[in-house]
Amino acid sequence: MTKKVLLTCGAGASSGFMAAAGRKAVKQMEADLNISAKSEAEVENYLPDIDLLLVAPHLKYKLEEVEEIAQANNVKCAVIPQQIYGMLDGKGLVNLALKELGE
Repeated sequence: MTKKVLLTCGAGASSGFMAAAGRKAVKQMEADLNISAKSEAEVENYLPDIDLLLVAPHLKYKLEEVEEIAQANNVKCAVIPQQIYGMLDGKGLVNLALKELGE
């Protein structure tokens, strides 16, 4: 079953680039993931439909607040390491998602 991963950042722009790199890596690695990105303001609307929420490193200061909302929807939550995010490391992102999902 395909797991749904949502990336979030302030406005959704940089996480959109990261998600595109992740989708490319998903194809190369043949991982069973669907990766998308939304702005921080939109996240709550998508929580019922996802398995994992990955937060941009520059929103780490909001992690506690985001985790509470995610946990209320039974969604796992983690911060994307700066090295993966800054380098748009799609494979690193996929490996992080698989690890967080226990795959």
